[in-house]
Amino acid sequence: MSSNREIFFRHVAQTSPAPLALEIERAEGSFLYGSKGETYVDLISGISVSNIGHRHPKVVQAIKDQSDKYLHLMVYGEYVQSPQVKLAERIASLLPASLNSVYFTNSGAEAIEGALKLAKRITNRAEVVSFRNSYHGSTHGALSIMGSETFKNAFRPLIPGNRLLNYGVESELEQITEETACVVVEPVQAEAGAIFPDNNFLKKLRKKCDDNGVILIYDEVQTGFGRTGNLFGFEHSGTVPDIIVFAKGMGGGMPIGAFVSSVERMTLLTHDPVLGHITTFGGHPVSCAAALATVETIVAEKLHEAAAIKEQIIRAELKHPRIQEVRGKGLLLAVVFDSFETNKKIIDKAIEEGVITDWFLFCDHAMRIAPPLNISEDVLIESCRKIVKAIDSIQ
Repeated sequence: MSSNREIFFRHVAQTSPAPLALEIERAEGSFLYGSKGETYVDLISGISVSNIGHRHPKVVQAIKDQSDKYLHLMVYGEYVQSPQVKLAERIASLLPASLNSVYFTNSGAEAIEGALKLAKRITNRAEVVSFRNSYHGSTHGALSIMGSETFKNAFRPLIPGNRLLNYGVESELEQITEETACVVVEPVQAEAGAIFPDNNFLKKLRKKCDDNGVILIYDEVQTGFGRTGNLFGFEHSGTVPDIIVFAKGMGGGMPIGAFVSSVERMTLLTHDPVLGHITTFGGHPVSCAAALATVETIVAEKLHEAAAIKEQIIRAELKHPRIQEVRGKGLLLAVVFDSFETNKKIIDKAIEEGVITDWFLFCDHAMRIAPPLNISEDVLIESCRKIVKAIDSIQ
């Protein structure tokens, strides 16, 4: 009989030539448990998804309670469904007043697609500006605005009318004009290796968009809901977008995304044509129930504030001559080494020690540290010391 590992490589479509292929039987809190009794500390939260850890009791209970009532009822937007209503109201209560209408999707990439369509509808323009080393998803629209030519080349032609700028470079903003429909930007560049711009850059970007009637879209798929030490990444900049995109950490491990704008703007998707944007499973009631439990837990337990405290623990523990820099804020940190080869050796050795880390898509010489926001300080300290041990062990 074939093993799960053999079936994994035979029948489950792969995304890389060398997946980690760890066989995980269960997960709890900040820990993953392997099929042969292995225990791993998850320092990447499934790439910034498990903000309140794996299988949080409140999330599990919310899933059970909702599944006892109903699952899918109808394509999104036709029925009044309590989980969607409650979650939308709670999200709106946490955002500035101009961001009060929530459109639920299944993922971050889908939310980006919806946000792009909304911006084009608002402005009746076509050009989309984004930034190099940005990641917004792998669907065609999201891929078209991705900040990496390498990832795009195999799939051309893509959607035309896109312009890439250099992140954080003020002079580049002159390329935003009255021909531009929208600017899509991460208030914190995640896959570039936790890059926080000088606050004035986003303020100047906001003004440039205002001056030219351009819609400003913030992609907070990785940074939303406490990851950077504030509830939302944009709060570090003192600016407010016209549209904001969420996913990953809002769902407690369930698939969900959202784009949020004003009621007046969002209404444009309802006519000319009707169903200007539609999804079958977006806002699935079980996912919405899980997300509401997640958001309430983050807010009630002030886990965004805890992330800022735990950042200092990591910085204090991760000191080594091979570490060039620890960059980022909250629990979105990049530990910078001299090369991918060095970083990969350390990551592999750390996994052997029971600590799961990763590298960044557009910064492969930096190690990703993004654990659950509620990881215990003792576990965090022990994990950092194992990383230092891994650094010491390599040649």
